[in-house]
Amino acid sequence: MSNKVNNAAITAYPLQWPAGWRRTEEGLREHARFGKASRNEGYGDSKRWVPGRDLTIFEGIGRVLAELKKMGLGRDDVVISTNLRLRLDGLPRSDQREPQDSGAAVYWEDSAQGRKVMAIDLYDRVADNLAAVAATLEAMRSIKRHGGAAILERAFTGFIALPPPIASGMKRDWWAVLDCSPNSGREIIEHAYRRLASRYHPDKEGGDQAKMAELNAARAEALGEVGNV
Repeated sequence: MSNKVNNAAITAYPLQWPAGWRRTEEGLREHARFGKASRNEGYGDSKRWVPGRDLTIFEGIGRVLAELKKMGLGRDDVVISTNLRLRLDGLPRSDQREPQDSGAAVYWEDSAQGRKVMAIDLYDRVADNLAAVAATLEAMRSIKRHGGAAILERAFTGFIALPPPIASGMKRDWWAVLDCSPNSGREIIEHAYRRLASRYHPDKEGGDQAKMAELNAARAEALGEVGNV
C-alpha cells in the first residue's frame, strides 16, 4: 500500500522509535485504563454501568486516525509504527500477543512543516500508548480552538521528526545506534546495548539480524572510544 511517509523510509513494523527520544524502562511502564465503560445487560433498575474494558488495538488506531483527520490528514499521510505485525492495509493487527516493547510512534506528513512524530511508551499495552497519542493530539488541538493558533504551531515544532536513522550505504554513529549520548560511559553504553539487544536479537520474536549486527558493532566501537575494551 502506497504511503507518503512510508516512502520516506519510516517502518510501520518493527517499531521505529524516533531518534533522540527518551525511552521508558520496561519495568517502569504503567497500566493505563484508556477503555470504554459498558452497561450490564438487564432490565429496569438492574441496568448499571460497569468498569470499562481494556481498549483494543483497533480502537486505539481509530482514535489516532480520527484526531489526525481533524487536522486535515488522510490515511496516506500517516504511519503508525509499533512492534505488532501488520494487516494488509499496513496497520497493526489486533490478533497477537502484547510485544515486549509496547511503545508506539505515530509519524505524519504536514505540508506546512514537514514530517512530524509523536511517540509514547509510558504504558504496558500498545493500545494504551496509541490512545495516549490520540489524547495528546486532542489536547493540543484544543489550544487552537481557544485562539492559540500561533502557540499550537510553536508546540508542534517540537515533534518534527529527524531524518530516518538508516540511509542506504551510510554508517550511523554508535550513539545513534544505541540511542544514548556521545558522552556516555561504559555503564550507560552497556545498559543501552542490553535494552536494544533484548528487542532485536534474532532469537526473539520480531528480532532483526541486521539490526543486531549493527548493535554489536556500535557497542564495540563505543567501548573502544571510552577505553573499556
